[in-house]
Amino acid sequence: MLLLEHSKPQTMRIVHWVGADADRLALLFEVFLGNDYRLTQRSAWAVRYVGEKHPELMLPYYAVLLKALRRKPLHDAVKRNVLNVFEALDITPDCYDDLADHCFRYLADPKEPIAVRCASMTVLEKICRAIPELKSELQMLIEEHLEFGGAGFKSRGKRILQALGKMEHGFEG
Repeated sequence: MLLLEHSKPQTMRIVHWVGADADRLALLFEVFLGNDYRLTQRSAWAVRYVGEKHPELMLPYYAVLLKALRRKPLHDAVKRNVLNVFEALDITPDCYDDLADHCFRYLADPKEPIAVRCASMTVLEKICRAIPELKSELQMLIEEHLEFGGAGFKSRGKRILQALGKMEHGFEG
């Protein structure tokens, strides 16, 4: 199915096929973690949407998702979609350090695609709820890049800065 075409309708057919079936998700992850660069890229999109629709299925794959961010070469689609999965998940404490390291690195690099940098901001904001000591670093980094960011970066950055400000004043939510 992944080889037929690379389109959102085809991706959604794959997501529908996986559904809430853990065995089918395991098959999708086999492809996602395989050595075929194109299949890894295409399967990343399906992994994202399965994660959004059935986040409970992703818990056994947290470490695998983090490992995927360390692969070389690493396609931007893999970064973006893995981070999009984490945007929808309750991030567990065992992931905080590794995930925060990746996200801070992506956010700080103006050469990273805007979608990767924006997803990094959102994931970092979630981590800051658990590790408030990271808030000032995230705020500083967003403010440093805000002036030169595109419209999407500016919009997300302002929203995250506002959320971080509410955390500081005890108004989470």
